[in-house]
Amino acid sequence: MGMSAAAGGKAGGRRGRRPRRHGAIAEINMTPFIDVMLVLLIIFMVAAPLIATGVPIDLPQTGAKPINVDQKPITIAIDDKGQIFLQDQPTLEPDLVQKLQSIAKQGFEDRIYVRGHKQVDYGRVASVMATITSAGFKRVALVTEPNSR
Repeated sequence: MGMSAAAGGKAGGRRGRRPRRHGAIAEINMTPFIDVMLVLLIIFMVAAPLIATGVPIDLPQTGAKPINVDQKPITIAIDDKGQIFLQDQPTLEPDLVQKLQSIAKQGFEDRIYVRGHKQVDYGRVASVMATITSAGFKRVALVTEPNSR
């Protein structure tokens, strides 16, 4: 008298399903990809200034014009305590000439920039510059910040 649930309707127990008209959707959902890229962009924008800083030095300000440089110059920094940094690596003044000669690609014609903290003793900066020039390097320059006026 009563029909069983499996026996009623269509064969195989597929009641009420429509046959597929179209195949599977083969589109890539771009929303998660864009969300991840925006998060990475924000992370790199926040982290970039932290990575780019070398030795923190407060440079004196002058009215000199900036120099255009094609290649990365050799930089020597002197912090407010008088510590010397060659290419952001701490070094001692007696070892400075030897390390400069090993870094210099063009020999004594390489440009060397000396950055001295504005609170460091002028004699300390002059002593470092004298050490560099007495070794034979001819292109030694002081680096300053432009006036903020």
